[in-house]
Amino acid sequence: MKANQLKPLCFFILFAFVWLGSSCRKDFDYEDSTGNLSFSKDTIFLDTVFTNIGSSTYALKVYNTSAKDLQIPSITLENGIESFYRINVDGQAGTTFLNTPLLAKDSLYIFIETTVDISTTNQTAFLYLDAIRFDTGIHKQKIPLVTLVKDAIFLFPSDMNQNTLKLGTTDNGEEIQVTGFELSDDQLNFNNEKAYVIYGYATVPKNKTLNIAAGTRVYFHENSGLYMQESSNVIIQGQKSSDAIALENEVIFEGDRLEPAYANTSGQWGTVWFDENSVANQLNYLTIKNASIGLAVNGNTSTVTENLSLKNTQIYNSASVNLWVKGASISAENLVVANAGGSSVNLKGGSAISFIHSTIANYWTSGSRTGPALQITNDADQKTTATFGNCIITGNSTTELLIANLDMNTDALGIQFTNSMVTINAENFTGNPWYDFQNEALYKNIILNEEAAFVDPIKNIFALTATSFALDKGDVMLATQAPLDINEVDRTTLPSLGAYQYIPE
Repeated sequence: MKANQLKPLCFFILFAFVWLGSSCRKDFDYEDSTGNLSFSKDTIFLDTVFTNIGSSTYALKVYNTSAKDLQIPSITLENGIESFYRINVDGQAGTTFLNTPLLAKDSLYIFIETTVDISTTNQTAFLYLDAIRFDTGIHKQKIPLVTLVKDAIFLFPSDMNQNTLKLGTTDNGEEIQVTGFELSDDQLNFNNEKAYVIYGYATVPKNKTLNIAAGTRVYFHENSGLYMQESSNVIIQGQKSSDAIALENEVIFEGDRLEPAYANTSGQWGTVWFDENSVANQLNYLTIKNASIGLAVNGNTSTVTENLSLKNTQIYNSASVNLWVKGASISAENLVVANAGGSSVNLKGGSAISFIHSTIANYWTSGSRTGPALQITNDADQKTTATFGNCIITGNSTTELLIANLDMNTDALGIQFTNSMVTINAENFTGNPWYDFQNEALYKNIILNEEAAFVDPIKNIFALTATSFALDKGDVMLATQAPLDINEVDRTTLPSLGAYQYIPE
């Protein structure tokens, strides 16, 4: 046989040996791991969950950094089938996995979830612990799993009390309908012993009052909220907290997703809606976060009693509007309303508003926004009255005050800003009498386009810094109407504008 005929034959034989060698590879070609695995995390902290509510899914990546193919003799949950954790290893669910292969320089994913029943303990909150164990004996490696579990009172519609509620109508006349339920008499006193988780719209019955004690936490599920129907009201009795982080005495309304990724995600839940005949509502030291609309307050001009009193209340990060008012009477002091996808405060026709020492701001950064910090509009046949004393109206736009659809006769409406700071591009409103900043019937001692210099408005920290132009600019007589700021600091001497009195360091 000639040499040139031998070359193809030799190549074929060589290829056959390589192919046969690879095709006959057995499990014994994998070496057992010997404590030499690497991991993306040394501990998995699953975020706080409520009892019997599933967590988000978390991932652990397992690496084989060696040049050898390995098999992991066992991957198990230490608590085995009794564990409240669930794991999925490379697409397979279970609690124990044997002889899991892991090629050289490769990795695999383990996904972790949990649902914990706190009723097995006598605690309102506890750490639930387990671990993912890799191998046993001297080669054992493990990754601890840690979850804080909170007990809660769950309020939700049942087959017996579920209703379709008509909250009102949109500006286009379309009905706003939601699914809700009436709270029973024994559910009308919220306290701080356990958190409350609400599914659907919890409705306060007619001629009843919902009382919410200091330190109460209320978590709303998606498309859920609170509804004060005709002749019902809510009294929120929060108090100043000594810990600025824990806010142990404030009442807090927010969504029920407790993961840090959702801490500033707007639109997680619906709103707190007040019927036009819901009066004598009182909110003190309440913080509302991440709603679609923070407060939606309806009223009518025939109502003598005030619809809503707001004191030391903060509303942040609503997808649409933080405070929406139509035809209602509201008084507010030490109110902070900030950062919304639309207007931070929207006052519509027929409203009667009095704001003292309040901070109204819009530094929205989650995309474009459709409104200013403060918007005042009017219906053709309903007069709006609104007074702002020692207030700040500002944001990250050049115009944060919009007065629209009003009769051009400025004498017909009682709108006045006194000793207040306003951000506005006045050149855009030349000739419009509502923006005549020389007219003291509308604007008295007004401050235009100066720097408020908040501590961190993006993070909703609206205390003033030493460079703020709002320092010492308040009217002393107005300050005596709200002598203590939102932190109960005296402001009767050299009052700062807004909800916070500046304290030199």
